[in-house]
Amino acid sequence: MVALNNIIWPLAAYLLGSIPFGLLMAKSRGVDLRQHGSGNIGATNVARTLGKSFGLMTLMADISKGLLPVLGCKFLGKDLMNVQFILSLTGLAAVAGHCFPVFLGFRGGKGVATAVGVFLGLCPKALAFAAAGFIAVVKVSGYVSLGSLSASAIMPALIHMFCPGHFVEPMAWSIAIIIWFRHQDNIRRLFSGQEKSWKKSGK
Repeated sequence: MVALNNIIWPLAAYLLGSIPFGLLMAKSRGVDLRQHGSGNIGATNVARTLGKSFGLMTLMADISKGLLPVLGCKFLGKDLMNVQFILSLTGLAAVAGHCFPVFLGFRGGKGVATAVGVFLGLCPKALAFAAAGFIAVVKVSGYVSLGSLSASAIMPALIHMFCPGHFVEPMAWSIAIIIWFRHQDNIRRLFSGQEKSWKKSGK
């Protein structure tokens, strides 16, 4: 029973993270999101393909995939043994589910919005500073991907500063590595000057 209680939150987080809300939203409009724009199933590509309102709905849904399991584990599983370890594993599992969803052959999104939900539930102060960095980088460069990479890169240091812990810090590093791994194509396009910019795509 103890082992089941320890695994149920990370498992639920992974399965919830695997639900491709952006893809489902686009399909409801008769659009295969993987055949449009960047081919990504996240909020940025939804916004480019279907408009800002659909992008915002996808963003909120993807954030909830990280926030809800973490809050559930935090408040309902607080009596579990090694709760901090289970909580960190739950956050990591939510991001892994979004990036490597079992329902899509383990080919999912970039993980940024889901990571936002995770850190909103675990360390909102660190998230606030990372969000400020994201906004500053996007405003100056015009590249959402560069803002996401920058925010994920500084998040482990912010976690160490505001919410240090033996388990949450490795989780932050693991999430950053996953996000950078899922942004490989963006990184190549940034270096080659082919990445899409919000500034150049028009207002």
